[in-house]
Amino acid sequence: MTNAKTDLYFPHVRLLSDHVINKIAAGEVVERPASVLKELVENSFDAGATQIDVDIAVGGRKLVSITDNGRGMSRDDALLSIERHATSKIKDVDDIENINSLGFRGEALAAIASVSRFRMETCAAGEDAGTEISISGGKLYDVRDAGCPVGTKIEIRDLFFNVPARRKFMRSQQTELAHIRTGFIVQSLAHPEVGMSLTVDGRELYRLSGNGGVEDRICELFGTDRIKSVKLVDYKNGDVAIHGYVGLPSASRTDRNEQYVFVNGRATSAAVIGYGIREGYHTLLPKGRHPSVFLFLEVDPQQVDVNVHPTKREVRFRRPSDVRDVVIRGISSALTALNNDLINNQVESTAAFEEGAEIGEAEKYLKIDDLPPQRAFKYPRRLADELFPDNLFAAKSSEQNIVPSIQGDAENIAVESAESSQESGVEKPQAPWGWCRVLGQIGGLYVIMETDSGMVTMDPHAAHERVLFERFMTDVNDRQVESQSLLLPVTVDLDARDALRVRKQAELFKSMGFGISEFGGDAFVVDALPTYFSAADPKSLLIEIAHGLEQAGGRGGSGRWREESIAQSACKASVKARDHLSLEEIERLVVDLSKTNMPYTCPHGRPTLVFASFHEINRKFGRV
Repeated sequence: MTNAKTDLYFPHVRLLSDHVINKIAAGEVVERPASVLKELVENSFDAGATQIDVDIAVGGRKLVSITDNGRGMSRDDALLSIERHATSKIKDVDDIENINSLGFRGEALAAIASVSRFRMETCAAGEDAGTEISISGGKLYDVRDAGCPVGTKIEIRDLFFNVPARRKFMRSQQTELAHIRTGFIVQSLAHPEVGMSLTVDGRELYRLSGNGGVEDRICELFGTDRIKSVKLVDYKNGDVAIHGYVGLPSASRTDRNEQYVFVNGRATSAAVIGYGIREGYHTLLPKGRHPSVFLFLEVDPQQVDVNVHPTKREVRFRRPSDVRDVVIRGISSALTALNNDLINNQVESTAAFEEGAEIGEAEKYLKIDDLPPQRAFKYPRRLADELFPDNLFAAKSSEQNIVPSIQGDAENIAVESAESSQESGVEKPQAPWGWCRVLGQIGGLYVIMETDSGMVTMDPHAAHERVLFERFMTDVNDRQVESQSLLLPVTVDLDARDALRVRKQAELFKSMGFGISEFGGDAFVVDALPTYFSAADPKSLLIEIAHGLEQAGGRGGSGRWREESIAQSACKASVKARDHLSLEEIERLVVDLSKTNMPYTCPHGRPTLVFASFHEINRKFGRV
């Protein structure tokens, strides 16, 4: 005898039909029309296509069409491709551990066909005729021969027409089109060697040529000016390599919408990559600002798990610390070289700012109009000795009437700098200007300077922070950190997890300048701190470092902690707002700032210098 109430709440186990299974799978794979574009374009890439054309109607609601010139399929393969878990990408379970293709699950076509009116035309090379397949809501309606070129064309019409609950969750036509354009941009960046086009409601939005590189594709998608605001990344360590471009700090955004990351040609990401990007810019961007990046990671496929999510939007790495370190070092290396590479940026030349300059003189200057402030610090293509801080104030002194006391001190500094550089044999960093003179201090804070290209406003506090930060970091990295003994040793009790991390990294702490020893259990005795942080609370420091080590590993954690702590120390030690500086002090600060690796921002990402070109000033006064 059955119990009706029991049967109601505990129904019998039953097998789902293929039709229901396909619709469930569609819920995972197909979120919106942009998801259809992603899956079909990735199939075209896997098919070896060199040209992919996308046609959209009514925000993808009425039509998403993908045409490629890839290998195409025979009739048998075409019929198999629309079955669930049918794929040409893998053969057995071991292949999942070494995925070299973008698709491999064999779900996309079946899932898409189950919630749309699906039509596919395909033809393989050498076939007498192609094949046309029509499906509506997962039901096969027609299979016939078709005259079509080698390749595949798939039309998806009336998406979610048979799933009203899903259709009502689709957004407006404009919103869905925005997602489609974003998806198109992402896929076209992933494979710049493939020609692609996007047509929306009969209007062609993009026509991208193939056989190009990442730089060409960025210019095609975002305009030629975008490549001027990014830096090349090219770094490899072991089996992990990274290349691409990262945006200058001055071109940062309030969102992450322009962070494009690709792993082995797949548009995807991972938490460890996001962390690496943040750390690569660690002291160059203020909180709430995010860089634009176009990064391509190459990792041994056996070290990447792409079978994490049906849409492959995230991956896992077997050795995440290796990937993290390569991302951090690749980005930081590119940004560190920014100052010395500025003069080599390919920017159009413009007339010299000096009225009546000779024609040849114009070629000595770089164009600075309409560029972000921090990118505007160019200097003329002059003799090498005029590019460095040696002539910061001495150059053109006679014609600029520099205050004698400043000029004299600058000359002494120039001689001292030149001698020290020759003795060390180290190449001198390039200054952000060819010459400059200090005009004075305004508002009890800001320093006004004239340079060869315009007017610069400097924040002495931010500038001093940058100078001290790099000086402190040099001492730490060279292991020349001095320790300050505490008057009374401090006993620090940590929780078990923090204590374990500190215990494992005892030698690292000593190299940082800590005097630390175990006191039993999870307690430690601290009797010395690095000189720069002698006023800090020992317990807070240890906990902060321990957390950094947990998040970033030994190398990354220690580096992050050191940068953050040294930045705070530099902030506290630098000149304060409303501090009146003498001309000699300003001069020394300007010279010191010009020698830093990144003179344009403080360690917290705030600008140290704000530039106004003569061209901009002339334009505002109606002289252009």
